[in-house]
Amino acid sequence: MVGESPRWHEDRLWFCHWGPDEVVAVDLDGTSEVVTRGKEPGAHTIEWLPDGRQLIAPKRPSSSRRLLRREADGSLVPHADLSDLPSHLNEIVVDGRGNTYVNGLGFDFMAFLENVKNDDPEAQQVPWRERSDFRPGFIALVTADGKVCQVAGGMEFPNGMVVTPDNSTLIVSESFAGRLTAFDIAADGSLSNRRIWAENIGPDGICIDAEGAVWAQSGGNACVRIHEGGEELDRVELDRAPFACMLGGPDRRTLFIMAAEWNPEAPFGGPRTGQVLTVPAPAAGVGWP
Repeated sequence: MVGESPRWHEDRLWFCHWGPDEVVAVDLDGTSEVVTRGKEPGAHTIEWLPDGRQLIAPKRPSSSRRLLRREADGSLVPHADLSDLPSHLNEIVVDGRGNTYVNGLGFDFMAFLENVKNDDPEAQQVPWRERSDFRPGFIALVTADGKVCQVAGGMEFPNGMVVTPDNSTLIVSESFAGRLTAFDIAADGSLSNRRIWAENIGPDGICIDAEGAVWAQSGGNACVRIHEGGEELDRVELDRAPFACMLGGPDRRTLFIMAAEWNPEAPFGGPRTGQVLTVPAPAAGVGWP
């Protein structure tokens, strides 16, 4: 099991269970429910609009170029046509205005991993961002009325994203570059003032707290809480890789960590090593997601 895209919604932690294509919701007592199971669209990542309707970025090729919305009656309808964007969508976040930011890799990650595996030992030592089959990724904006436009490019494997509670800043993981990158958000949702927020980490799924600190991945088997500039404030050591984290609970002071043993031979199959871990947090979660 690899759990990804954790979100705290309606008193439960929701996440995508990659492999069996499930969306799971679990409460603080550990009672879990498989909300959707192994069928189209196969959620790659999930989010919620301000009015409570769920967004789904599908992983299946037949539906991966569109963003779907689950209506109050449970039906799935198209939310936005993403066919003009580069392929291989990855993460989404919805801000307080109802705007959705979607990012994508620019290359086929599974094919990329296969190429790495088949390379000779010397070629395997090349940093992934320097490989010839790497392509930079992008960030796109889907406005509340469904308009789609690309707002950033040149991203080195864009991954988890957060929006600050005042809707002024987007922070995004660049996993291959080992850094968090920030943008100013304009009133129309466009991005500017690109800058390094923190580096020398290995970020994937991230979250932000009321003290302006971000929980991210260290690049090893640890989650770290860092301020802008990279100062490390707290660290949670694990025995396996953290793939994403989320602040939740009644006061949003519980850190949920999605952890699993990374197996490049079968990234989303093989032994079920995934765990959902909880740790008390020093500051409450804010912003989005």
